[in-house]
Amino acid sequence: ASLQKTMALRQLIGRRLPLPETGLLRATGRALRRSLFIQTENTPNPESLKFLPGKPVLDAGTAEFRSFRDAQASPLAKRLFQIDGVKSVFFAQEFITVTKDPAVAWSIIKPHVFSHVMDFYAEGGPVLDAAGTGASDTLITGDDSEVVAMIKELIETRVRPSVQEDGGDIVFKSFDEETGIVLLKLQGSCSGCPSSSVTLKSGIENMMMHYIPEVTAVEAVDESDDEDDARPAHPQPKAAAAKAAAGGGAAG
Repeated sequence: ASLQKTMALRQLIGRRLPLPETGLLRATGRALRRSLFIQTENTPNPESLKFLPGKPVLDAGTAEFRSFRDAQASPLAKRLFQIDGVKSVFFAQEFITVTKDPAVAWSIIKPHVFSHVMDFYAEGGPVLDAAGTGASDTLITGDDSEVVAMIKELIETRVRPSVQEDGGDIVFKSFDEETGIVLLKLQGSCSGCPSSSVTLKSGIENMMMHYIPEVTAVEAVDESDDEDDARPAHPQPKAAAAKAAAGGGAAG
């Protein structure tokens, strides 16, 4: 009898009790957080930095937000705008580009970006709400003229891959059939970049004029949000989490 009691006690001690649901969720979140390794890459714009979480950001296309008010369609963008010094947030399929105020150093902003992105992916929410998704600017429709269709094809196949390597994007806005002027919007690291005008004229304009004789010029449009950027008062991420995230990411 004494031996049976001893064996039963050992079995009871060795048995692992199931975690409550909340504990299980916390444990899963911590595991996801530990498995996320965020890398950074510099861009031609010193005020913009690419963050690569190693997980998909968008299923397709891109999205840019210039203010907290503009970011209501993206839970992740709203979090990033809670960081002092963040001026714009850009999402592509595999990376996030954050553009900052020149007065704030990356050494201050970068750990908070790491922490917000890691927390967001650990929670598993959508990067964009349904309202934040839209048709691609280069989607060729039945209403497009032959020239517009060719412009969109060039942007999608020749321009966009190269520009996204630098953490930005070029969005087609319009083509004036009378003047031959193509209007494009610069996003991400391209917006406000010192070399963007050279890229626009020497690269994109020359290429389009070469392949499409109807194009006479390529110009950039500025759609910056002039409304007040009313950000809510919100504490920065926990210092310990930010420190851990900063230690895990590659130097950019």
